[in-house]
Amino acid sequence: MLRRQDVGHRMVVRRIVGVRGGRTLFSDALGELVELTETHLTLVTRKGKLRVPLAEVHRAKRVPPTQRPIARAVAALELAANEAWPAPVQDRLGDWLLRAADGWTGRGNSALPVGDPDRPLAAAIDAVREWYAERGQPAKINVPLPLAAPINVALDQLDWTASPLVLVQTTPLTALLDALPARDDLPVVQLTPTPSAAWLALISARKSGAATDAAPDLPPGAWHLLTAVDQVRFAHLYADTGTAERKLVGIARGTVTGAGRWLGLTLVEVVPEARRQGLARHVIRALARWAAELGATDVFLQVEERNSGAVALYQRLGFGTHHTYLTRTAPAADG
Repeated sequence: MLRRQDVGHRMVVRRIVGVRGGRTLFSDALGELVELTETHLTLVTRKGKLRVPLAEVHRAKRVPPTQRPIARAVAALELAANEAWPAPVQDRLGDWLLRAADGWTGRGNSALPVGDPDRPLAAAIDAVREWYAERGQPAKINVPLPLAAPINVALDQLDWTASPLVLVQTTPLTALLDALPARDDLPVVQLTPTPSAAWLALISARKSGAATDAAPDLPPGAWHLLTAVDQVRFAHLYADTGTAERKLVGIARGTVTGAGRWLGLTLVEVVPEARRQGLARHVIRALARWAAELGATDVFLQVEERNSGAVALYQRLGFGTHHTYLTRTAPAADG
């Protein structure tokens, strides 16, 4: 018997499709239950939406999480990524995570809908809105796909806006190191447990679009996101300017999370005048060697699909898309 609580869960639905020779014919459909009315149910399947009259439903059953290896892999990586980018404020809505970091970055200030919110989907979405409203922030939900496809459909219906699609890409750490030969002609990359003022200035320039040599006045939540990880390193690559003062030309951040399995690469940046010289590869290699020494076996990163240059670089390094996500933002409240 289907119940409202089944909405938002993965289901196997056996439906009656006809009668032949006096025998009832059945067909099974697997997908996320996104709608249940008095007359119909709607599944999101691999082939798209499927609307089935309840009169044709012979049996319906939830798919236990243990029978969903792909979903488990996506959920595990999303949780490892959350460890690598830890919001200082985190609450739970059932299994979902609610995160706030003084408004700095979408990932640090959005709900992560992995697992069961312990209430119907509509009520969970309302609870997310209320939680962020209490903090004076717009409600955002990071929607991993295809894991949270029903949530994405529900947010479409509620007119939540969507940010550009983000690719979560992975590769084995050994394969990444094989793709990154050593460069003896480049300066040694310095790895530090905290970022320098110059490092922070480059990130500020990247996010604001305006170059500056001054360290930004980051909110406390930003500093927590960057540094509150047990295993984290900030890569600094300096160019020799011929004077006593060196110029920082390349940076990146690396973390090891997920019970020591995952190297997470974030904030890879090279100043415009130093690009196309292999500097991004050089700083990535330094972080990969560091992570390998800690016993990490795999690498992940997140890159916007529309960032064609970065996507092409990571493809050449052997990265493939593990899954994707959208950051959805609630429409402004009326009045």
